[in-house]
Amino acid sequence: MLSINKFLLLILLAILGWWVTLSKAEGLPVIRDLTIEAKASQKLQAPILILFMSKYCSYCEQALQDYLLPMHHDTAYKGKVILRQVETGSSERIIDFKGKVTTQRDLAGRYRALTVPTIILFDSKGEELNRIVGLLTADYYLAHLDGAIDEAQARIKATAK
Repeated sequence: MLSINKFLLLILLAILGWWVTLSKAEGLPVIRDLTIEAKASQKLQAPILILFMSKYCSYCEQALQDYLLPMHHDTAYKGKVILRQVETGSSERIIDFKGKVTTQRDLAGRYRALTVPTIILFDSKGEELNRIVGLLTADYYLAHLDGAIDEAQARIKATAK
């Protein structure tokens, strides 16, 4: 039988766990298998935008919360771009464009995404189409993102003809 103190402690821990889960910042889908993303990219003729970020980077969080998550939820971007993220310090295993197992950290190193935030747009073959390093000027960041997406999409459609 639980004492009242243990019971109250368990309730407090449950509430704390629930609160931490709710307060955790939303992110873009994390890459698990780039071969799946590549198939979707080819079918949609849309670039894959990867945000290379660090969980300790306030600029990364700003780019994510102010620009990329609203873009991810905006129906105007559905089918236009595939938005994903990579945690540059993570040893979580993922599948790269060639079907090989790697880690998020190694993928960031392979694409020289050492300064965060770095956004790279890829085609379905894993070829880099465009890159944005840093947060740049906040007033123009969305326009810069849109321009990079439009340019990448145009390059994909031009090679598909």
